[in-house]
Amino acid sequence: MSIVTFWSNGREQTGKTLSLAAIATYMAIEHNYKILIISTAYKDEVLDHCFWEEKKAKKTFNFFMPNVNNIAMESGVSGLARIAKSNKVSPENITNYTKIIFKDRLEVLQSFKGNAQEYEEIKKLYPDIISLANKYYDLVFVDLDKEIEERYSDIILEDSNLIVANVSQRLSSVNNFIQLKEIMPVLETNKTLLLVGRYDRFSKYTAKNITRYLGERNKISTIPYNTLFFEACEEGNLPDLLLNLKRTSADDRNRFFLDEIKRTAESIIYRLQDLAMKM
Repeated sequence: MSIVTFWSNGREQTGKTLSLAAIATYMAIEHNYKILIISTAYKDEVLDHCFWEEKKAKKTFNFFMPNVNNIAMESGVSGLARIAKSNKVSPENITNYTKIIFKDRLEVLQSFKGNAQEYEEIKKLYPDIISLANKYYDLVFVDLDKEIEERYSDIILEDSNLIVANVSQRLSSVNNFIQLKEIMPVLETNKTLLLVGRYDRFSKYTAKNITRYLGERNKISTIPYNTLFFEACEEGNLPDLLLNLKRTSADDRNRFFLDEIKRTAESIIYRLQDLAMKM
């Protein structure tokens, strides 16, 4: 059971959320893991749109039972946060507040959808919610939002078994990461894996060149830019896309995208296993 946290400096578009969604979905398809994705953002629709099209919710009015089981009627992190504070959490409880993508394989704990004032309180509970989920899932993927205060994000990063640091394919982004490692020691550890999202393999800043520039021992990971991928993540079709790409031939133009997701997923699994052996 491991926590994999996707982090970025929050100042630039790195494709962090989409990269997380692609990797977690691929792992759920290819491996017998029970995976939970946790969004720590406020009213985030990026992750939602990867898996389902948002439909207009119909208003329902419960005139006859206005106070019946309000907790059970809540969804996402707000409902889970309430039972977490009451110490009444069980595996079944967690699943009640998630959306299931693949039964027994992949679930999503959506971002908080309430008002901003409530979110300020919810943010404080994420470290406990993540720790709790880690007891019941093989892998917990955390999309760490920039709005999470440093004292809470530090706890999440420290508790993580692996940190996937997301940077853009720009020299300034890589240099910024180098500087941040000096003030964030947790990024300097072996449990940090560097990932370039929206990757363009024809840029001079290739994964190989960035790896050499950083002096890293292991080649950095990438999630290539892919039109079908971005369209699928707008239409709720990411799982279908990855399943369809598995059936493509080796010379298909989209194969490089799938192969890089596979390589990144395998790098995460290998790093987790390696770190576990050294504990």
